[in-house]
Amino acid sequence: MTQDCILIENGTVVTVDDRQQVLDPGYLLIEADRIAGVGAGQAPATVRDRAGTILDASHMAVMPGMVNGHTHLFQTFIRGLADDKPLLDWLAAAIWPVAQALTGEEAYLAAMVGLVENLRGGATAVIDHQYVHTDLANDDGVCRAAVDTGARLLLARGWADMDYHPAFMETPEQIVAETTRLFETWQGQAGGRIRVEFGPLIPWGCSDETMRRTYALAREWGVGTHIHIAETRAEVDINLEKRGSRHVEWLAGLGILGPDVQLVHSVWLDEGEIETVARNGAVIVHCPVSNMYLASGAAPVPQMRALGIPVALATDGPGSNNSQDMLEVLKTTALLHKVSSLDAMVLLPEDVLWMACRGGAAAFGQAGLIGSLQAGKKADVVLVDLDTPRAMPVHRIPSALVYNASAGEVDTVIVDGRILMRDRQILCVDEKALLAEARAACARLFERAGVRV
Repeated sequence: MTQDCILIENGTVVTVDDRQQVLDPGYLLIEADRIAGVGAGQAPATVRDRAGTILDASHMAVMPGMVNGHTHLFQTFIRGLADDKPLLDWLAAAIWPVAQALTGEEAYLAAMVGLVENLRGGATAVIDHQYVHTDLANDDGVCRAAVDTGARLLLARGWADMDYHPAFMETPEQIVAETTRLFETWQGQAGGRIRVEFGPLIPWGCSDETMRRTYALAREWGVGTHIHIAETRAEVDINLEKRGSRHVEWLAGLGILGPDVQLVHSVWLDEGEIETVARNGAVIVHCPVSNMYLASGAAPVPQMRALGIPVALATDGPGSNNSQDMLEVLKTTALLHKVSSLDAMVLLPEDVLWMACRGGAAAFGQAGLIGSLQAGKKADVVLVDLDTPRAMPVHRIPSALVYNASAGEVDTVIVDGRILMRDRQILCVDEKALLAEARAACARLFERAGVRV
């Protein structure tokens, strides 16, 4: 028996491997921070004898931890504050007033709540597009939260250097200096769970010169670039008016496209832009709930996938969702594209799971480490209880995960081989104490910001 070995048995293992195998029943062995073995049927006695902890996954799906490919964790404190507004009005009404007053400690608490919410929704890895630097400790607060919760975090350090709200604009020198500090401080910390990349905010807020400069640095450091692209038709029109090009055309002209580039939203891409993305291998991050919430439109995801473009899934920030439930995102993704294409077969449950796991791993920049249950990969594993009235009887596990399951059915969450939630109980933090502290902090923030609810 090895104390750091965990055996998960009697469940249905949804591997999301290249063959999309579903092992019913199957077992999975974790040793330290890696998956040591995956197999069909019952674990051999030699495997069982190695386990220091045995988890009975009867009537459960055992799946890879999903990747929430794009969120803004600070927005945990402003969810529901500006419902029923389009993007640009929503920014002015909800985001900017609160964000200007945000402190590092408040960013930490908002991120703590947001990461616990992600874990409860089956997301073990999160890309946080963090662009609020009115307090320079905000970014460090988010990274501290990843350390304390045990979640996997890619901090896309957001920036804008022109034509944006003055409180959130920076000089190119500030952008480079602060991102360099974060990279040197946090890259590879917490056993490699925390990483840093550049996060230019929006095309209309980012100058050509600083885009080229930061992308060159990202390439030098071996990290990615994460940017909102073509979220609304109005934003594409802004670029056409100012630069004479659509968003992907602009990036291509700058030489900023490739597998290390994550294009968030990409709702209003034309056929030529989709083909350009495919040729260059960039990753699309699809946020269906947010796109519907803000009435931004339906991204052409089926066309993208038909050309082999990697597509990841995300909740977007809690300010425009208003939750971070990745299981909800699965169902929404399937339904949005069925109704927008009038094709009931356009996305199958297996397609949606692939995007949430394998597409997410590509967006996270760790396609070889996370996103599937295979020996040698990181032990990021989620157990979803399907022995519920919402799902039973279960005829097909992928279907039940996409169309029936919700965050309330997530039973156990493991990241890097560490059990962070078991029997629906968060183990990594005192959840009730955290929520109470966050409520009090949010009230103080709103009072200081002059925001009345």
